[in-house]
Amino acid sequence: MTTDHTLHATGLDLGYRDRTVIQDLDLQVPPGRITAIVGANACGKSTLLRSMSRLLRPRGGQVLLDDEQVHRIPAKKLARTLGLLPQSPLAPEGITVSDLVGRGRNPHQGMLSRWSRDDDEAVAAALEATGTLELADRAVDELSGGQRQRVWIAMALAQHTDLLLLDEPTTFLDVAHQVEVLDLLVDLNRDRGTTVVMVLHDLNLAARYADHLVALAGGRVHCAGAPQEVFTTEMVSAVFGLDSVVIPDPTSGRPLMLPLGRHGVREGHGGPGEHGGPGEHGGPGEHGAMSGQGTSGQA
Repeated sequence: MTTDHTLHATGLDLGYRDRTVIQDLDLQVPPGRITAIVGANACGKSTLLRSMSRLLRPRGGQVLLDDEQVHRIPAKKLARTLGLLPQSPLAPEGITVSDLVGRGRNPHQGMLSRWSRDDDEAVAAALEATGTLELADRAVDELSGGQRQRVWIAMALAQHTDLLLLDEPTTFLDVAHQVEVLDLLVDLNRDRGTTVVMVLHDLNLAARYADHLVALAGGRVHCAGAPQEVFTTEMVSAVFGLDSVVIPDPTSGRPLMLPLGRHGVREGHGGPGEHGGPGEHGGPGEHGAMSGQGTSGQA
């Protein structure tokens, strides 16, 4: 099943006080698909998402949900169709995981309606899907950053909206949980037909998981389309000011970006378009890197 809700922006101007962030932006979100928004820091990704969810009123232009301006749709009615997971949300002090996830059901509650079995099932399914069921009775402020982020995603899932907007949903997550969350969003898209729009910093994850890629630069859409069509070395250079090599991912066939810095490239392989990487093994005087989960004992 695919949702037929449409979400798009036309001539959008956004900013804060005397600072303009987005200028004359047009954007069409493909219904029933996964869209990833990428761009350099402070290019307006989060600002755009805030406006699309009616948290920020445009200075000019409009955001339309099913051809109706989102800022004219009552908040509760909008929340039954469109959900938002903002960047670094704050939970009320002392609230438990199950109570926070249960707040995702608020748009479905009427003035006189009671908590129902459907609400219980929606919360339980969201906790199960995000691997947070065992945390249900714990206070949110006792959790690690990664656990807390998964709980917020569970709340968004419990809301059961046809459109879901997420601002950096992989924040605070180690690489295993990043992939787990993005796999979960793909499942949500395929099983429920949910339209997903997410801001991502990791270009390679964006290219792998998105059906539609939107790159912002200078307050405008630099390019938009299927990752295979728009994810190029030219795009990376124009949007991020970075030299790179873009090759097919050997596992997915999607574009895979290899950044080219001044270091970590074999001698004679330092130019754009040439493959290169660090030395074969870390000998004397060579750099090593250590990574892992936050409690894996790197120190």
